[in-house]
Amino acid sequence: MATKQKTPTNGFKPGISGNPQGKPTGTRSKATQLLEALMQGGAEEITRAVIDAAKGGDLTACKIILDRLIPPAKERPVNVDLPDTSTSEGVSAAQSAIIQAVGCGDLLPGEAATLSAIVESKRRAIETLELSDRITQLEKQHAKT
Repeated sequence: MATKQKTPTNGFKPGISGNPQGKPTGTRSKATQLLEALMQGGAEEITRAVIDAAKGGDLTACKIILDRLIPPAKERPVNVDLPDTSTSEGVSAAQSAIIQAVGCGDLLPGEAATLSAIVESKRRAIETLELSDRITQLEKQHAKT
C-alpha cells in the first residue's frame, strides 16, 4: 500500500531545493582550497624530499613512492583444471580438485574460497533443477491417480 507524502508545514515541497541558486556541484570548501594552495606551492619540494629520503634508505618514503607507482594487486588470474561440473558428481570432484590445489600451493586459501563458492553455486543450481524435475514427476503421478 502506497503512502501519501504530506507537504511539510514550512512550505517546501518534496524534491524541490530550498536554495536552487546554492553552491554548484563540485565546489570545494575554503579549507580544501587553502590546503591545495599550500601544497601546490611546495609540491615539487615535498616530492623531491620524499624521493631523496627513499634514495637515502628511508623505508617509509620508499613505501609512499611504491604505493603510488604500483598499486597493490587485488586479485590474480588463477588456472586450475576442474572437471565438468554439469552433474553433482562433477561438482564434488571439482571441490576435491580445489582442495588439492590449495594443498599443493597452486591456489591461495582466499582464491580457493572464491572458487569453491562458484562451484557451490553451480551445485545449488543442479540441486534446484533436480528437485524441480522430481516434483514435476510426482505431480504427473498424482494426476494419474
